[in-house]
Amino acid sequence: MIDVVALGELLIDFAAKSTDANGYPTMAANPGGAPGNFLAALNAYGRKTAFLGKVGNDVFGHLLLGTLEEAGIETKGIVVDDSVFTTLAFVTFDESGDRSFSFARKPGADTQLTWEEIDKSLIDDARVFHFGTLSLTDEPVRAATQKAVAYAKEHGKLITCDPNLRLPLWPNGEAAREQMLWSLAQADVVKISDNEVESLWNCTPEEGADKLLREFGVSLAMVTLGPDGCLLKTKNASFRAACPKVHPIDTTGAGDIFGGSALSRLLELEKPIADLTEEDLAYIGCFAATAASLSTEATGGIPSIPEKDAVLKAM
Repeated sequence: MIDVVALGELLIDFAAKSTDANGYPTMAANPGGAPGNFLAALNAYGRKTAFLGKVGNDVFGHLLLGTLEEAGIETKGIVVDDSVFTTLAFVTFDESGDRSFSFARKPGADTQLTWEEIDKSLIDDARVFHFGTLSLTDEPVRAATQKAVAYAKEHGKLITCDPNLRLPLWPNGEAAREQMLWSLAQADVVKISDNEVESLWNCTPEEGADKLLREFGVSLAMVTLGPDGCLLKTKNASFRAACPKVHPIDTTGAGDIFGGSALSRLLELEKPIADLTEEDLAYIGCFAATAASLSTEATGGIPSIPEKDAVLKAM
């Protein structure tokens, strides 16, 4: 039995390490893609996972397959395609460690996954199906994602979603908004950032969480608040968790690591979401906020996931 199967983008993050006198960065390659980071955190904290996606038959595609296998993620659902190149993302940072993205994805391999290429047996075997909105930017992967979500719902899977707004990948802001709202309406559990809440509805994190519960039918809303921690809310309980003080050098993947860490604790509780207490939400939120915070003190996504003992010590 698989705990979580995720569908989405798998790519290489080129992160700026230094800049020359003319402003050109020297960059280091790291494995990336939000669903991969998310699953790697789940595996790090004791869960069994699998990935559905596509990479190119190139050096980066094979490196990514090796990284996921090393992280313990089942990779038989990843298609290797000779006709497209593995997607590349170039990440630069400001003085506070916040990121700016540029993408080589016209098309990238992840956008070319079709419904016919998806290994449905991995969805059948999983307790949870996870997706994000970057697999909704282009066809054919948009239709594949929509059909996979419908298939998972029909088969009684818990649906989790991270809207993960990356405006440079969309033709315009309205297209991004339309697909983000669709994705939120499909999910039982949503991890969303305070910036994404503001972008969608121009409201506070608390108002955004309430909107997800009341208007979108979400059972558990998790709003990340950057260095201010997170807000977790169900219809019957809520909790706001703080972060430990850290010295961030790279925030890449922190939100994904939060999501995977939180879901690992939710699955460990073995309780219906409606029965979660404030104490349960504190258990989930404090662990996830700490794991995500510690990850910002190292570079990259998957390589920055802290060990469980380190998270518990920091808590």
